[in-house]
Amino acid sequence: MTGYLLRRGVLAVPLLLGVATLVFSLIHLTPGDPVEVMLGPGAGAGDVAGLRHRLGLDRSLLAQYAGFLGGLARGDLGESLHYHDPVAGLIRERYPATLALALASLSLALLFALPAGVAAALRPGRAVDQVGRAAAIVALSMPSFWLGPLLIICFSIWLDLLPVSGMDSPAAVILPAVTLAAATGSLLARLLRVTLADEIGALYVRACLSRGCSRIGVTVRHALRNALPPVMTVLALQTGSLLTGAILTETVFAWPGLGRLLVQAIAYRDYPLVQGCVLTIALTYVAINLGADLLHALLEPRTVR
Repeated sequence: MTGYLLRRGVLAVPLLLGVATLVFSLIHLTPGDPVEVMLGPGAGAGDVAGLRHRLGLDRSLLAQYAGFLGGLARGDLGESLHYHDPVAGLIRERYPATLALALASLSLALLFALPAGVAAALRPGRAVDQVGRAAAIVALSMPSFWLGPLLIICFSIWLDLLPVSGMDSPAAVILPAVTLAAATGSLLARLLRVTLADEIGALYVRACLSRGCSRIGVTVRHALRNALPPVMTVLALQTGSLLTGAILTETVFAWPGLGRLLVQAIAYRDYPLVQGCVLTIALTYVAINLGADLLHALLEPRTVR
């Protein structure tokens, strides 16, 4: 297991380098002059030259790339053009709010997916399975930018039960978390239903049942453990999707997280801040998938080579 952990860690290094290179390319290799885009068509030549020197864009591309990697090694992502503060500091301020929203969404998704998936697998074709399939189709068909305003209208305007925006109270996380968790929970529930139904039909489960073991006990203690690895893989991918989906959801609910900061940076044409936000989201995605691989190895040791 130790060797597997070391190999996965070593393989993550070139992946992280590739992510950093791609983020660097988004700003420096796109058509047009980013400085002129930031300042607008009415900027003078002196202003353009000054900002280009300030951002280091007057150096060679190789020198810019080396400086970018060196800054990453020091934790320096540059300075925001709009806020005039270090980009790393702005991200540190907003990142906890995004993590809190993502964790709340994952918790809601799992609270729905685990019992719903197990119940549907134990009673295939019955009412609980049919209702779960219909609910999953509806939830997966509703994008977050449509579901979010709908929840606001129902629970904030009509019923006046939950806050519309911000994070001033613990209840403020409920609506954005439900918005993000709806599709994720439905997808995980249907996947768990399929994988668990296959395990319940396996020979070892039938052998346990023939010895008088309860169906629910065998399912929870044995079949569920073997059905979880593919679910954990999809869960890791969906966690990354929660971070990108939070960009729209945070904007709808005025949630002061990293996604809303990214939207504001794009509106202000704050390229260093855009670069820092995208890089942070990408690195988080890589870290989550690495953690999922390690958890998969713990649940299914046969995959370790």
